Amino acid sequence: MTDLVIFDCDGVLVDTEPTTNRIMSDSFARYGLHISPAEVHALFAGGTMRGAASEAIQRGAQLPDTWLDEIHAEIRTALQDGPPVIPGIVDLLDLLDAAGIATAVASNGPMSKMEVSLAPSGLWDRFRGRIYTGHDHRPKPDPAMLHHAMQVAGTDEGGTIFIDDMPAGWQAAQAADVCCYAYVADGGPARATGYAVKPITDMMQVARDLGLTD
Repeated sequence: MTDLVIFDCDGVLVDTEPTTNRIMSDSFARYGLHISPAEVHALFAGGTMRGAASEAIQRGAQLPDTWLDEIHAEIRTALQDGPPVIPGIVDLLDLLDAAGIATAVASNGPMSKMEVSLAPSGLWDRFRGRIYTGHDHRPKPDPAMLHHAMQVAGTDEGGTIFIDDMPAGWQAAQAADVCCYAYVADGGPARATGYAVKPITDMMQVARDLGLTD
């Protein structure tokens, strides 16, 4: 029986990644590293901004000590009007709520960015108090956030599902021994080859698997 469904944020609840990739690409270019938004996505998606900064410096970027604060501020400003909500998310949440299945968010992104990106659609209020960040817990692929979410919800590995669109999340789910859905609408199921996950391109597949809809 499923008691808890945990969602990643970027790329699973809302589509912030195109904006984030563009801003990071522009920022790196200002500091001497010219990589396209597509390359930014390939290199850094699913990781932490601190990890991205470290890799960019190794590749020749002359980032100032204030870069993390700078990039987070730029991204928050760009997302203020609200990014698109991933198709099917609201319907899935409605069905989970109706079934009495708890929900939570576990993201490597900072809480301030999640508030900006989730608030316009109402998702921030919907998950309020059950949003966990890699800035307060060890970030994915460490399973710490998933363990914390399960503890708060009063459930265990067998009663938990995690949905993520990136390898760091899939690895965290495997480390936590929880069932994982890989949302791969961008790239298709082949992107999840080699991971212990169920690839999906339609969020409502989760509802169907749980018997919440036909």
